[in-house]
Amino acid sequence: MQNGIHFLSGLPRAGSTLLAGILRQNPRFHAGMTSGVGSLMLSLLGEMSQRNEFGVFFNNEQRKEILRSVVTGYYKDTHPRKVVFDTNRFWCSRMSLVADLFPKAKVIATVRHLPWIMDSVERLMRKNKYETSRIFNYDPGGTVYSRVEALSAGSGLVGFAWNALKEAFYSEEADRLLIIKYETLTREPEKAIGAIYDFVGEPPFKHDFDNVQYSEPEFDARLGTPGLHDVSRRVVPQERQTILPPDLFRRYENDSFWMDPALNLRRVRVV
Repeated sequence: MQNGIHFLSGLPRAGSTLLAGILRQNPRFHAGMTSGVGSLMLSLLGEMSQRNEFGVFFNNEQRKEILRSVVTGYYKDTHPRKVVFDTNRFWCSRMSLVADLFPKAKVIATVRHLPWIMDSVERLMRKNKYETSRIFNYDPGGTVYSRVEALSAGSGLVGFAWNALKEAFYSEEADRLLIIKYETLTREPEKAIGAIYDFVGEPPFKHDFDNVQYSEPEFDARLGTPGLHDVSRRVVPQERQTILPPDLFRRYENDSFWMDPALNLRRVRVV
């Protein structure tokens, strides 16, 4: 990690795994699925706070050093000389922490129209009909309506990420945020990747968008969600008809706030 760290975040089922698969083609980069770094930091923040009787023994400089050492220690032996892109939807909800711990770090957030995120999750559920997914808190006795409602709740897979993204988008640290639309990443991958290189200040690299490789079969199997992190070898858009009921699809189709210039108060770059 001697060459720095940046963060991948944003919405689920919006291309973050695909983006990691592309970026890791560059031998100077490390990128992958969600790591344990964010969860470790969140736990430590709680343990060093006043909710713990020993919190009185920590000052902010100690907290800062401990949290930074979690990140550097995690990547020290495996990727010491690479530019690291750590993935977690948690980062959008902690932009001020990112800025203080790593002043040069940038956050790249992938986004996608909300109904198509719900559609993607539902397809994954139906594909794995004989599994009970732990990551989505899947209720085998529920319906597509109850599943989507659970996903969109504030603590749900989509709802938390959605609220975190809006927090980052309107935050004082929004200048370190880059929004990459799923549509751009799949239809114009060269444009999307070029914007990322420009944003993080790295020299260009020729990527092969016809030969992207990334999967985590063991991890996905343990979650009861095979295929969760599989990416197609060739980067192409996949046109299809939604499997969501029309009323459910319409419920979320006007929620792409990043597309409205009037709402982009911080002038966040959207590609």
